[in-house]
Amino acid sequence: MLFDPLRRPHTTRTITGPRPRSAVTVCRVHPSPYLLFVELLPTRSMPDLAAPSASPDADDEPAAGSVGTRSRFAWCITGSGHFIDESMALAARLPACDLFLSAAGEEVLAIYKMSFEHLKPRFRIFRDKTASGVPVGMLYEDVYHTVVVAPATSNTVAKCAFGISDTLPTNMFAQAGKLGIPGIVFACDTEPVVVTRSPHDWVTLRPRQVEFDNVERLRAIDFCRVVASPQQLEAALNERLAELSLAWNTSSS
Repeated sequence: MLFDPLRRPHTTRTITGPRPRSAVTVCRVHPSPYLLFVELLPTRSMPDLAAPSASPDADDEPAAGSVGTRSRFAWCITGSGHFIDESMALAARLPACDLFLSAAGEEVLAIYKMSFEHLKPRFRIFRDKTASGVPVGMLYEDVYHTVVVAPATSNTVAKCAFGISDTLPTNMFAQAGKLGIPGIVFACDTEPVVVTRSPHDWVTLRPRQVEFDNVERLRAIDFCRVVASPQQLEAALNERLAELSLAWNTSSS
């Protein structure tokens, strides 16, 4: 097969005939100043590849009976510590809630003294350990009815607003929207002055116009609700529970 980058007339040979189900066609490229010559080498049969594991960690396996029912909340943790205690307290009150951590989110939980040992009795935890975001596949299996990103860094808000999904939380958000699954995002930078608690002290931040613009872009995304405080987050979750005919857990133990 010949490809001419100068768009001059060229000829193409189409190769037809049966091909093994598990086969690979190998191409050899021959460059020249004007033409790119691609030679199709003989087809080689390849053994069937085993399907990848459904999750990166042994204790990340979906619970029995959860597939196909959209019966769980997916709560995504990013690299923000803004109201992280309040956000996690709300997550703990939800029925059937799993945590999806970005690499930065995993670090933030450790910084704020929230260990896996403390969280695992209440949550199933999925970590950002695969290049393709393997845990996202559970959205396709109808495990989750709602995706929450709380708290969301300005970085995560910008990515979600512009359709970039290169972390586990942003991937969960994007794929949920494509499946018509509602998402709730607790954006951190929504006021001219934001006072937030760092691990050691209180910090005053002044978000830039670009952060405000990205929050507004995010509000326009399909199947997305943006909230700006723990109170708004609780109200949004309360409405979602009512829509699902569910109730808050009465015990936090």
